[in-house]
This record gives sequence, structure tokens and C-alpha cells, in this order.
Amino acid sequence: MTPKERAEKAAAAMWSDDGASQWAGMEITHVDEGEAILELTVQPHHCNGHAICHGGLTFMLADSAFAFACNSRNRATVAQHNVITYLAPGKQGDRLTAHAREVALKGRSGIYDVTVMNQDGVVIAEFRGMSRAIDGHLFDEDED
Repeated sequence: MTPKERAEKAAAAMWSDDGASQWAGMEITHVDEGEAILELTVQPHHCNGHAICHGGLTFMLADSAFAFACNSRNRATVAQHNVITYLAPGKQGDRLTAHAREVALKGRSGIYDVTVMNQDGVVIAEFRGMSRAIDGHLFDEDED
């Protein structure tokens, strides 16, 4: 199995149980080893009292992209620490894209950067996630 095939199979296994990302309206548009891209169109119910995309939803999109990137090697991995900086507001109708990239992986710990931008390439937020591998896998690799 190639690294990309492993990442795709791990993403499919995670996605099947990821009610939160599906409920929010996210779509996985790319996954590879240490990398994932998720997209979301901002709907009226995603907006806050300022008529802009709720920061929690922007964080959720970035966090989901981070999750698919750090689980791409079929090793169960969770968030250890995350931080986000909001740079511009998302607006209703915007198509937000979160691109997660692995920066470092050592033992059970990883560092991932996620850029969230809109359809015009405007950066909405920058997110850094630190991951920690735990026991388990997303799928049995012997089942191929």
C-alpha cells in the first residue's frame, strides 16, 4: 500500500464515524501522508451575531483538517494542543478551505500547520496543532 493509499483509507475510516465534520457540512477534497484539505461553504447557521462566520466553526474546520493529516499514517492520533490566529472574517456564502501540512513528526508527537482561506485566497486564520499518537489504528492493514 502506498502512503497516499494508506492516507485515503485512514480518512475513509475516520470519515465514516465523523458525525461532527459531516454535520457541519465539511468535505474532504485531498488527503495524503501528513496532509489534508477540507472545505466548507459558510451557511447562515454558521454565522454569529456580527453576521460573520463563527470563530468556533473556523477552528472546527482547521481542527478537522489537522485530524485527517495527523491520522494519515493509520496510527490513532489525537490533538494535544492547538492554537489559532484569526486574520479576517469569513462571510456567509464563502467557500473556506483548510489546508493542513505536517511540519514535524518525532516519535508519538507531531506538529501541523493549517491555513484557512476563502475562495479568493484571503487567509482567514492560521492554526497550529500538536498531535499525540495513542494506541490503535483506524483500519487493519492485513485486510487488504
